[in-house]
Amino acid sequence: RRVSTALTDGIRVTVRSSFRPERSDPDRARWLFAYTVRVANEGAATAQLVARHWIITDARGSKEEVTGEGVVGQQPRLEPGQHFEYTSFCVLATPHGSMRGSYRMIRDDGATFDARIAPFPLLVPGTVN
Repeated sequence: RRVSTALTDGIRVTVRSSFRPERSDPDRARWLFAYTVRVANEGAATAQLVARHWIITDARGSKEEVTGEGVVGQQPRLEPGQHFEYTSFCVLATPHGSMRGSYRMIRDDGATFDARIAPFPLLVPGTVN
């Protein structure tokens, strides 16, 4: 199953991943994966996504951490009932691995919290049972 979901303080983060063979080059140890993230505000208070923190792990256990402001150049503000969805990419040096992380959220009153991104697999079909 290539889907993960986590709920933190009313913010649900759901991620689906897929292998992109047309953009991969196994001869050069380059496997490209797409992942689509849906951030939904299921709570009662508005929250804005202001930063991201990803931990990308390949099959050898090598970890890469990625941090930055917002996602895909945006810092979406989600009122209760709203959601934001985007697709991004990741390149691994192995045919499977995983990603996990968090989004730094800020409420209108200035309170901050980290919305968890549950681990999800990055898998070339047929490489792992």
